[in-house]
Amino acid sequence: MAWRKRLKRLFMIFSANRDNRIFRIFIWGLFIGFFLLDINIALCSSSLRKTPVVIAVQKASPSVVNISTIVKERIPGLFPFPGDEFFKDFFPELFPGEYQRVSLGSGVIIDSKKGLIVTNHHVVEKAIDIKVVTSDGREFHASIVGTDPRSDIALLKVKNAKGLHEIKMGNSDDIMIGETVIAIGNPFGLSHTVTTGVVSAIDRTVRTENQVYRHFIQTDASINPGNSGGPLLNIEGKLIGINTAIYQKAQGIGFAIPVNKVKKVVKELLRAGEVRFPWIGIEIQPLTPSLMEHFGFKSKRQGGVLINNVIKGSPAQKAGIKRGDILITIDGEKLYSVDEYREYLSDYMPEDKIEMKLFRKGKILKVIVKAGIFPPEFSIDYFYMHLGIRVDSIGMAERFSTGTKEGIIIRDIRPGSEAQRIGLRVGDIILKINGIKISSLEDFKKIISRYFYLPSIRLVVKRGQFAYSITLPF
Repeated sequence: MAWRKRLKRLFMIFSANRDNRIFRIFIWGLFIGFFLLDINIALCSSSLRKTPVVIAVQKASPSVVNISTIVKERIPGLFPFPGDEFFKDFFPELFPGEYQRVSLGSGVIIDSKKGLIVTNHHVVEKAIDIKVVTSDGREFHASIVGTDPRSDIALLKVKNAKGLHEIKMGNSDDIMIGETVIAIGNPFGLSHTVTTGVVSAIDRTVRTENQVYRHFIQTDASINPGNSGGPLLNIEGKLIGINTAIYQKAQGIGFAIPVNKVKKVVKELLRAGEVRFPWIGIEIQPLTPSLMEHFGFKSKRQGGVLINNVIKGSPAQKAGIKRGDILITIDGEKLYSVDEYREYLSDYMPEDKIEMKLFRKGKILKVIVKAGIFPPEFSIDYFYMHLGIRVDSIGMAERFSTGTKEGIIIRDIRPGSEAQRIGLRVGDIILKINGIKISSLEDFKKIISRYFYLPSIRLVVKRGQFAYSITLPF
């Protein structure tokens, strides 16, 4: 209490000397002190509210965009009498026709100077018009640089866009389970919605109806339709993943494509407009018990598939792989089937180095294969090897006699092949492969070099005046 008595005595002294210079200084000092104290309290309050999450969102939000697309779809009719105009007037939805629908998604600016934006493939798939809206409300029309359905990544470009803000890139290889993450997007059209959570798991495999996606980041941050293509951020506001809502059955679970995978895909899209499947030049088959016994491979728990052919001059041959080797792992992932081999290989791109573990004559070997691009000139032999169909260009006389201006002709069919079994004949014309028209042998080579890895292939074959669609194992 002594300090109170001293303060009271000091105040009485100053009160008795109101005109004293020291008294005036004292009063001004108290005023300034209380003013600074109020400012300090306000600053402390503001700093307490400005958490690391708030700071991260403020850094990244200008880089997030809203993406709306117009998709044209043809709807098959349900009415059994398509020519009846009377019923069509009353029930138009039951008749076939083309319809337009609007789809919403998100994206993130990765290059402000070039106007490059990353989003999901499924956000812009089949789009006939793409509109991008930035955080400050500006609208741009975007074009597709390229898309990769296998990774669900698409790269867009907007022209004459100034004042864009690009995201800062992070590193998805050093993600820690349990660390805080932030998702920004436009779920259900609600622009720039922020959700937070933690990294629940890494290296997740997600299976959908049509595809298998590997090495996803799993988070409990809410990711809904419309969030697709938006950024997943770490606490520093750096991009560590692209959110995707492809797994609709998830409840309280979100998935994101790691940013390091995104970087590689974007590089390929900028280089070639598409991402080619890696080619290493081997043919494989399942490892049966009799084959295991023949090659002295005793434990099925090790996994493995048999390499029954190595293409001359291929990356596999250059790495020392031989026919009769048993492929056990790809970068540590055990193989148990041909389908798994395709799934694992789909994670890589041309020029990637792949570590493979092999079993050969009782020994385990490790080799490094540098993946390449399927050589188009090998397409004709590859087609014959897998389908038993030898194709060639159509001569002028044949075009006249068959009445066709497009396609390639079947010159030979291997006896006992699946093509022979289903009734294909020499002289049949292949018009399309996987829905793509063929105008020349060069078109054929490009298509096969793009789809060589698929387990099956769809052909449209013309014979006489009729065309047939058939699917063959590839």
